[in-house]
Amino acid sequence: MTTLLEPQSPSRPTPAPRRSWRPTPERASLIILLAVTALAYLWTLSESGYANQYYSAAAQAGGESWAAWFFGALDASGSITVDKPPASLWVMGLSVRVFGLSSWSILVPQALMGVATVGLTYGLVRKVAPWQAALAAGAFTALAPAAALMFRFNNPDALLLMLLVGAGFSTLKAIETGKGRWMVLAGALLGFAFLTKMLQAFLIIPAIAVVYLIAGKGSFGKRMAHGIACFVAMVVSAGWYIAIVELMPESSRPYIDGSTGNSLLELTLGYNGVGRLNGGDYGGLGNAGFSSAAGILRLVQGVSGGMVSWLLPAALLVLVAGLVALRKAPRTDLTRAALMLSGATMLVTGLVFSFMAGIYHDYYVVALAPWIAVTAVVGTVIMWRDRDDLTARITLAIAMAGSAVWGWLLLGQSGEQPYDALRWPVLVTGLGVAAGFVFADRFTSRAAVVLLAAAAVTLGIGPAAYAIQTIGTAHTGSIVTAGPYQGGGMDGPGGGRAARFGGPGGQNGAPPAGQMPGTQMPGRGNGGGMPAGGIGGPTGGGQVDDELAEAVSTNAANFTWVAATIGSQTAAGLQLETGEAVMAIGGFNGTSNSITLEQFQEYVADGEIHYFISGGGVGGGMGGRGGSSNETSSASEISAWVAERFTQTTIGSTTVYDLTEGAS
Repeated sequence: MTTLLEPQSPSRPTPAPRRSWRPTPERASLIILLAVTALAYLWTLSESGYANQYYSAAAQAGGESWAAWFFGALDASGSITVDKPPASLWVMGLSVRVFGLSSWSILVPQALMGVATVGLTYGLVRKVAPWQAALAAGAFTALAPAAALMFRFNNPDALLLMLLVGAGFSTLKAIETGKGRWMVLAGALLGFAFLTKMLQAFLIIPAIAVVYLIAGKGSFGKRMAHGIACFVAMVVSAGWYIAIVELMPESSRPYIDGSTGNSLLELTLGYNGVGRLNGGDYGGLGNAGFSSAAGILRLVQGVSGGMVSWLLPAALLVLVAGLVALRKAPRTDLTRAALMLSGATMLVTGLVFSFMAGIYHDYYVVALAPWIAVTAVVGTVIMWRDRDDLTARITLAIAMAGSAVWGWLLLGQSGEQPYDALRWPVLVTGLGVAAGFVFADRFTSRAAVVLLAAAAVTLGIGPAAYAIQTIGTAHTGSIVTAGPYQGGGMDGPGGGRAARFGGPGGQNGAPPAGQMPGTQMPGRGNGGGMPAGGIGGPTGGGQVDDELAEAVSTNAANFTWVAATIGSQTAAGLQLETGEAVMAIGGFNGTSNSITLEQFQEYVADGEIHYFISGGGVGGGMGGRGGSSNETSSASEISAWVAERFTQTTIGSTTVYDLTEGAS
């Protein structure tokens, strides 16, 4: 008896390849999967406006200035970079340069990266399993609520995940063929992943290194040589950019935000490296209450759980069971290699996210989505092929029953409809399918197909419901979440945000789904009582006052920067509204010493800055990224000097200082 998850018989001759393209059920199904994914990720995409204004402003700057594009500067005049390397901004900046600045030109590249990631996931699984299983892995990846969020948002995570899955696919191809060029490609992809989000790109390296050394073809020396070639390719593809930035005179490039010494290497090892792990002073904000506390349960509780963990318990179980089942397989067994690669990546990434004491956001878990899907599907295929063994059938039954119970719990998080109504159908159907797995060895081929289809549909209901809600919700600001459950985003399980933060229109209540306090939905008021143009800091830039935008745009060609303000978020919002360069003093959170008081005074004396916008960012205080707790940041010095020397005025509802008028 054979079913759709059975391997092809080795006794059948392989048909000669044909040059003409022929439609087959496999090709048609893959095309449908990719088309539906594209439609879902592009649906009402522009409702999120510029999404994360911080990166959108940098993309706008890159569309106007090649220097700003190359360095990832926030403004076209190149005062400061964003606090990440620029690879994702290169893609968005080129899109803006070709198609003009719009929500679509910013966000469509992210959606297309999502489609590519789903296709690569399919291709990875297809090497070791039937196409139906590969289709399921691609679908589960696309349906992950975190994926439905981040492939419709302009953070660097979309490009990062596509590159990492591509590196995993290349590694498996190298194991399959024994050709070193695929390891070189994997290394090059890892290098560009580093230029996307720095050290997070390296979480897959232990899996790639160990799996290739174990399962690669040829002698150990040959495998080592291929591994070294992979490492060299990675260093070259990332190192060229680091070398240029580090060797270029600081006066000839923007300040590197997130660093204290204007160094890309320091940003890598500090704020985006050790600081993320130990929560030290590199980041200034620590975890700042952005998510649940570090610990083994972080990824399965609160918001993170509903964003990615639907298949995680099953994936962990079949990972162990699958490796045990294949313990006597040949060293180069490709199925075991695929399971080891996805499982190790899932474990390393999950453990780092769980225990990192620095800044952690729930949307980081999108990095787990394809690896959970691949592990769950490949492990299930291994168990299904061994279903004549009672242990394999019991494993499938436990995995299915556990997933049904876990889905029942996650669907009950929000207490809202229709999610609450889906809980019992998922639980009852899942338990019924689990019972069917116990007797799977007695099923006919047709009955087995029905059983497997029922399992896939049941497992997909919960994440699909959350993904649909996520797709139907506009997401703006710097901190976004997926799904209807918001209770664990700031205060951990059970939350308390509804009581702490003003909702839309200043009413007490939780912000709209997917939106964090301090951010703003397109076309709405500030909602929290903050003055327009004066929001800033780590969560959002607020809506720009029309009078302010008109004022700073006047005679813009006469100035290098039409305005300066504290913090990148306020600067980004004003820059996107006016299309003119705005200086972000202190960078993202306003505390980087990106410009000294003396430098600022020179710019003012030379007539390069028109207005100083008061009330931005959080940089008026002490310390942070820019210095120790006993040091005053340059942002506060500049603010004090401007307030002392120039006359305060109000434009719209924003306090400004005209730096071209005589000092008071």
